[in-house]
Amino acid sequence: MPPPDFAFIRGRLMLVCQCNMITSKQIEDIVLDLLRADPWQLVVPAKVYKELDRRAKCGGCVPNVVDIIVRVTENYHAQQALPSGELVSLQSGLEKLKQQRSGVRLERRSKSHRAA
Repeated sequence: MPPPDFAFIRGRLMLVCQCNMITSKQIEDIVLDLLRADPWQLVVPAKVYKELDRRAKCGGCVPNVVDIIVRVTENYHAQQALPSGELVSLQSGLEKLKQQRSGVRLERRSKSHRAA
């Protein structure tokens, strides 16, 4: 029977980093914790290893760590997504800002001022 912190992916045991004995479950948990703290931060392998108090020794696991980070981040943002009715389009937001700013003088100098 495997230790409890080993993750089973598609029915298989998933050990991502053999040098540090890091499982995919540990990486997923760290990425989720980082995203809960700041959903729009850029999660990179160095942050994951820092949170685990380890470092990438041979570097062979880094591509797999990146794949896990991408998968978990995409799933997290898909679960947090607002229904399409609540999303504001960029174009309509810009139009509202233009309407608010119309008639406001943007420059501090007077209109009669000429550049030399």
